[in-house]
Amino acid sequence: MEEHLQRLQKQLDLKEKGVPSYPNDFRPTHTAGDLIAQFGATKTEDLEHVETIFHVAGRLIALRSFGKARFGHILNRLEKIQIYMKKDAMGDEAFEIAHFLDVGDWVGVEGRIFRTRTGELTIAASRLRILSKCVRPLPEKWHGLTDVETRFRQRYVDLIVNPDARRIVLARQQIVNGVRAFLTSRGFVEVDTPMMQPMAGGAAARPFVTHHNALDMKLFMRIAPELYLKRLLVGGIERVFEIGRNFRNEGLSTQHNPEFTMLEFYQSFATYEDLIDLTQEMMSTIAREICGSFLVPYGEHQIDLTPPWKRYTMEESLVAVAGLERSIVRDASALRRLAEAGGIKPEEGDLKSLGLGGLQMVLFEERVEPKLIQPTFITQYPVEVSPLARRNANQPELVDRFELFIAGREMANAFSELNDPADQRKRFEEQLAHKKGEEQECMAVDEDYVQALEFGMPPAAGEGIGIDRLVMLLTNSSSIREVILFPLMRSIKGIQE
Repeated sequence: MEEHLQRLQKQLDLKEKGVPSYPNDFRPTHTAGDLIAQFGATKTEDLEHVETIFHVAGRLIALRSFGKARFGHILNRLEKIQIYMKKDAMGDEAFEIAHFLDVGDWVGVEGRIFRTRTGELTIAASRLRILSKCVRPLPEKWHGLTDVETRFRQRYVDLIVNPDARRIVLARQQIVNGVRAFLTSRGFVEVDTPMMQPMAGGAAARPFVTHHNALDMKLFMRIAPELYLKRLLVGGIERVFEIGRNFRNEGLSTQHNPEFTMLEFYQSFATYEDLIDLTQEMMSTIAREICGSFLVPYGEHQIDLTPPWKRYTMEESLVAVAGLERSIVRDASALRRLAEAGGIKPEEGDLKSLGLGGLQMVLFEERVEPKLIQPTFITQYPVEVSPLARRNANQPELVDRFELFIAGREMANAFSELNDPADQRKRFEEQLAHKKGEEQECMAVDEDYVQALEFGMPPAAGEGIGIDRLVMLLTNSSSIREVILFPLMRSIKGIQE
């Protein structure tokens, strides 16, 4: 509080001297990154011959005084550069303004480039302007566990003082750009589909509900773009993808945020086997671009993304990873007893309502999923937990589907698409029959989508990849809040997040 008042007083003192605290007439000619790229390898003696006056703006992130001289560092577009303020070079009036500086201020500096005795590239200021006065002091210690929630609430401050936060922003952009470039180079067309939908579909999740006043119409924030993207397959756009937000009115955790970013893509005349190959290539390529290697550190593990990746069927994983007898895996009663004995409960309903496939899924999530650290594809899912996937031609109780798991969590979900309208209607109706209460309304049969299938959707495969989780993996971030700039936070008194 005291430092806040001191900064406010400095602002008043500047005003009395006729110095504006928030001017808008400084125009930078270079960024810190420009100067580092151009002169970072230039020898000290060669810099002495550079006569150019550079104009650079940035936030002051460090400040040190030495009598008639001051050193500081300004942060500019994720790069920082040192500035040197000397009374003899700046003149009395300009140097006096430097005494009103605080860490956090935005400043504009004009001067020549040189290298200090310690070898650091520096701008010798001949002129300095305060461009935006920072009247709240920046935190000195921002990495303590007690400040984690504050970091996410005040992300703008986190980005100022935490280099890792800025690194993740840059890495996320590179990852998204890499995904986009990979798919477009293979003939995929990027599209946008509705985020407000008259029916919530494409996934089993509780939606957010809103209302359109002019149409007097209930709408749902989308839980997935899947059914709209597959309508485009019907329309003849044979390879299509979207990177966008989904919204699910569910809990929060280190892996879940109600608003998150998904990649979904669909390829005509392909099967889930084709997408296994594509997924391995895409993720390993991006990992090498971002991390410089197929080996990615994540927590205490070293994730090896070198293709090909391990594969299990659902049944094989329960035997090989969970250690269950194959006879038990194929026996619904035995699985139910095992789940009851272990206190395992499904997310919806109860164990008695689940068939063999549902019970296998419950045991898989509890006994197998956390152990899948290295990249692993799980295939051949039960049809009862996969209402939108194509049945396997030889085993109709299974579907042609895979999920990819890395570091003990799901990273991708894909399957050969169901394009039989009669089968799709039946699946919708069966799913609806198992829903109760408020969820039943949003899980109604999507008649328009069934009608679209009746016009003929080509055989295809589709996949969804969580962009946030991919960024978590490639930036070694343990929480989804680290990779979402403004995660949802509980409201606190006086602040509505």
